[in-house]
Amino acid sequence: MIGGLFVYNHKGEVLISRIYRDDIGRNTVDAFRVSVIHARQAVRSPVTNIARTSFFHVKRGNIWIAAVTKQNVNASLVFEFLQKICEVMSSYFGKINEDNIKNNFVLIYELLDEILDYGYPQNTDTGALKTFITQQGVKSGSKEDQTQITSQVTGQIAWRREGIKYRRNELFLDVLESVNLLMSPQGQVLSAHVAGRVVMKSYLSGMPECKFGLNDKITLDKQGKTSDDAAKSGTGKGSIAIDDCTFHQCVKLSKFESDRSISFIPPDGEFELMKYRTTKDISLPFRVIPLVREVGRTKMEVKVVLKSNFKPSLQAQKIEVRVPTPLNTSGVQVMCMKGKAKYKASENAIVWKIKRMGGMKESQISAEIELLDTKEKKKWCRPPISMNFEVPFAPSGLKVRYLKVFEPKLNYSDHDVIKWVRYIGRSGIYETRC
Repeated sequence: MIGGLFVYNHKGEVLISRIYRDDIGRNTVDAFRVSVIHARQAVRSPVTNIARTSFFHVKRGNIWIAAVTKQNVNASLVFEFLQKICEVMSSYFGKINEDNIKNNFVLIYELLDEILDYGYPQNTDTGALKTFITQQGVKSGSKEDQTQITSQVTGQIAWRREGIKYRRNELFLDVLESVNLLMSPQGQVLSAHVAGRVVMKSYLSGMPECKFGLNDKITLDKQGKTSDDAAKSGTGKGSIAIDDCTFHQCVKLSKFESDRSISFIPPDGEFELMKYRTTKDISLPFRVIPLVREVGRTKMEVKVVLKSNFKPSLQAQKIEVRVPTPLNTSGVQVMCMKGKAKYKASENAIVWKIKRMGGMKESQISAEIELLDTKEKKKWCRPPISMNFEVPFAPSGLKVRYLKVFEPKLNYSDHDVIKWVRYIGRSGIYETRC
C-alpha cells in the first residue's frame, strides 16, 4: 500500500527514510522537498501528486512526515496510519521535534520495521509495541519474555500485559464533545452535529473486565425503558440517538451488537474507548443574536447579544466571540457589558473574551465601525460570527449510566475501584450568520 515513508525537518533535510517498494526511487525524496517544503506559496492540501506519485503528509511543529505511493490507495486510511505513527513516537520520546528524532533514530527505524511490512500497516498499538521494543530500543532477551511477547502479539489480548499491579485501583473516564453549529441571523439552525470521544485512563490491577453503559436510545428501548423512565432515573433528557460510533479494539463487538453493552478488558493507561456522532436533540450551550446596521458608506453599527442556555448552577469558561469587520475598517469603538473586547486589525475582527459565564445569563457588546470610503461597488459579504467556549456537560445529552469492573482472580470487586467521570463540551465550528 505505502511505497515509502520520509521524515523531513523544516529545511527539507531527510531525517528518516524507509522505502518499502521498488516503484519508489531515491529522487522521490527531492520531489517532495522542492514541491511542498520549499514551495513559494504555502501548500494547503495534505495530498500532493507529483509525476504520478501521491504524497500524503502531516506536519507536527517543524517536522514533516510524508507517506509516498504510486497506487490508488484509501487516503483516509493513510492519514489514520500517519496519526498512529505520531502517537507511537510521542508515547516513546514525547514531543516530536528534530532533536528527539535525531536522538532516537535507531528506535524509530525499529518501530517502523514492526509497524509496516512491505508497505502494509501491521501492529500500531503502543501497549503491544512497548512489550518488545523498550525505551532504549533493546529487545527482550529471555525466553520467558519472548514467549510472553509472542502470545501478546498473536493472542486475543495484545493491548494489555499480565501481572500489572496497583496499590489503588482507579478509573478515569472523560466524555469529550465538540459542538458544530451553523445558525441563520433569525435563529434558525441550519446545521448542527456533535462529535464525541470517550477517553479512559485505567490504573487497574490484573486483567479486569469492564462494563460500560450509556443512555443510548436503542439500549434503553431494548431494556423496556421509556424516555420518561430514563429521565426519572437521572439521565437528564432521557435517551439520545447515536448516529454512528467506532470502538477501540478491546471492545467485544459481538456483545454490543447483541445486547448493546460495551464490555472490554482495558489497556493500561490512557486510551480512546469510543468515538461517536449525533445530530438530534442537541442542547446548544449558547445563542448569538447579531444586529448589523450600515449607516451610509462610512459607518456601521454592530450589536451582538450572547445568551447562555444551560443550568444556572453550571459555569462556562474560555468564551471567545469573533465579530468580523469589513476590510476597509479605519477605526472601531467597542463597549461591552462583561469581559474584554478588542479590535484586531490584522485579523479584521472584534475579539470579545469572557473568562466565565453562568447558565441562563445574557451579555452584549456594541461597536461603532468607521469605514474608509472606497470606489468599489461590490457589497461586503458578511462572514459569520464565530465562537469558542468550554462547558462542563455533554451537549448531546450523553450520560454514563453505569461503569462496572470485575476481576475475580485478584479478589477485588467493583466497590473497591475509585471511579471518576467528567463531561467536557467544547466548540467546534460554532457560527452564526449576521
